[in-house]
Amino acid sequence: MRLLLACEFYHPSRGGVQEVMRQIAERLVAAGHDVTVATTRLPERDFKSHNGVKIEEFAVSGNLVNGINGETQAYVDYLKAFDGDAVMIKAAQQWTFDASWPALDAIKARKIFIPCGFSCLYETNYKRYFDELPEILAKFDRLIFYAESYRDVDFAQAHGLDKLSFIPNGASDVEFEHRPAPGLRARLGISEDALLIMTVGTPINAKGHTELARAFGALDPKGRELALVLNGQWPKPPPEPVSEAEDAQSGSMSNALPPGTKPRTSSALARILGNASEIWRRDGSSAFLARALQFARYRAIGVLRSATAPFYRAWRAAHAASNGAFPAPPPAPRTIDDDIADAEAQPLKRVFKTNLSRDDLIGAFFTADLFVFASNVEYSPLVLFEAGAAGLPYVTVPVGNAEEIVRWTGGGEICPAAKDERGYTRVAPDQLAMHIQALLDDPARRKALGEAGRASWRKIYNWAAITSQYEAVLSGKGGEFTSEFLSGASRRTHHD
Repeated sequence: MRLLLACEFYHPSRGGVQEVMRQIAERLVAAGHDVTVATTRLPERDFKSHNGVKIEEFAVSGNLVNGINGETQAYVDYLKAFDGDAVMIKAAQQWTFDASWPALDAIKARKIFIPCGFSCLYETNYKRYFDELPEILAKFDRLIFYAESYRDVDFAQAHGLDKLSFIPNGASDVEFEHRPAPGLRARLGISEDALLIMTVGTPINAKGHTELARAFGALDPKGRELALVLNGQWPKPPPEPVSEAEDAQSGSMSNALPPGTKPRTSSALARILGNASEIWRRDGSSAFLARALQFARYRAIGVLRSATAPFYRAWRAAHAASNGAFPAPPPAPRTIDDDIADAEAQPLKRVFKTNLSRDDLIGAFFTADLFVFASNVEYSPLVLFEAGAAGLPYVTVPVGNAEEIVRWTGGGEICPAAKDERGYTRVAPDQLAMHIQALLDDPARRKALGEAGRASWRKIYNWAAITSQYEAVLSGKGGEFTSEFLSGASRRTHHD
């Protein structure tokens, strides 16, 4: 078959969507198919194919709600002209899907769509988008879902759509087949005797790193060394404050700026804009938004402090003159670094902020003792399948279809957590700490979970087995989901 897969980002960009599409695309090529991926142009991508997968780049960004910018018409024309067997687009709320709407009626190939969770379904500014979506979804020959019951498949069924398939996520049968060579703990400075807890996710502020850091601080080591690896793409720290001496020496331009700030040169502005563009293209809109909000927060705090500093100093001096003392300034907003510092101030606890390479990340899955996932928003988290593939037991909050994954694989446990009014999962750190503590104190339970997770991965939840399901859907010769993939879980079957 001649196949076109479309996704916002692709290798060498890293992330869940990228990994799923890379695994499927490369295995379809290995099965003898001609596969092209349409995706965002990246400055660091200096190749037109990777492992046999051809890559067609477009300088496009955004979505219908926030605006689509760039070579949109070129992408639409490319879809209309594609002369192949099937087109498969992954994820709503991003340009490769949203920009395809005008082309759908003209695409001659079989059309497949993977909604990927509808993370913005409850956001008020997406109401019109989701009001229009049922008519768009009806134009596809098949919709693929990773969950038996979640907001995207529930939305499709509520609107009478019935060309639905279930295909689970999984982990690489190549990467996780053999345990990597030891040495990662030594490179990170973690004792071989320490109980190692890890988590993975980007952006940091949406993947539960803060909640886990606070929970880690509440754990009782019981005489054991405890280590925590918080892996992800960490934002750069805010700029250091400028001293009064530096401010006085910075020339006439700085005198026109708020106290404590340096003049922003055109080169600095260009660097900031360049970094912002790179984050958007490399990591996606969610990571960009997280970084932008953090930057705005730091800048707002800095500007507010600079603007109010003269009044605060004058008030403090007057208060001291009349009362002989003055109150302490208001505390700065608490950050994850404060939670890490509190944990590391305790004996036998160490925390590591990492952004590991793919090889080292797989090594971490094999050398850790427990994986913890406290993310606020997900669809079908790959990291749970990857933990299971490595034989690593896990505890996860009920985010996305994590409860289904626990039921299917038997590799982990659920820590209860509430959802807010917009559907985001919010776990209480003390509740999370209680579940982590119970598993740390029960090595036999951890061993049983790890063995169950690895066994289910080897039999069912690996990309070699899963790709055959995609191949059937893309060919139009399959689509219903079977007991083989659910291993006894409750099932629903949908036919063409």
